Amino acid sequence: MIDVRFVDLASAEPDEAVVVIDVLRAFTVEPWLFRQGVERILAVADAAHAIVLRDGHLPDALLAGEHGGRPLEGFDLGNSPTEVAGEHLLGATVIHRTSAGTQGLERTVGSRLVLAASFVTARATAAHLRAACPTRVSFVITGASLGRDGDEDLAAAELIAARVQGFDPDPAPYLARVATSDAGQSFVPGGPEWAPPSDLAMACEVDLFDRALAVTPSTLPHALEIVRTDH
Repeated sequence: MIDVRFVDLASAEPDEAVVVIDVLRAFTVEPWLFRQGVERILAVADAAHAIVLRDGHLPDALLAGEHGGRPLEGFDLGNSPTEVAGEHLLGATVIHRTSAGTQGLERTVGSRLVLAASFVTARATAAHLRAACPTRVSFVITGASLGRDGDEDLAAAELIAARVQGFDPDPAPYLARVATSDAGQSFVPGGPEWAPPSDLAMACEVDLFDRALAVTPSTLPHALEIVRTDH
């Protein structure tokens, strides 16, 4: 039996295996970036690092991300799966910075295995973990930061953990917690412009993608590579 623990963003650290969860919206966005043709995703924790990375190394790269949910000034894309799904990004390199998800990745550098996950990659993430056979997995609940409850991320983590342990629970009760979480309550009609209700619906498309997202060190400064697993 794999030893599973759940930690908030502030407590995140390297471990044998780590799954960094960000349902709303970093790790829902990244699979969509790949679907829309993106060839390479680099994750950074700081917006300034994203700009330096583009200007110094990757002049054709697109910048994507947010601060406090809002698109970053001067960036090409925000952090909305709805927006990404409407873009044609064949062959693009994207440098991605978010307030929670990419922060969790930076905090867990040095782990033997790091996966970035949300509901849309839940089954693929569980399958990759089972194949890797770690003795211990830490799930980083990135939404449990900045005074938020992070229940949307905890729900995804609990579903993935159950599948890793060999169970196959009904996803519906887990998905229901996305809308009722602190973060989820922003994605309603009449809510902030940066939080369309369609983003919440897309974040709840469980098992939409059949490849997990693995995180590896990059030779470029301040960056981590996001790659799709083979299965």
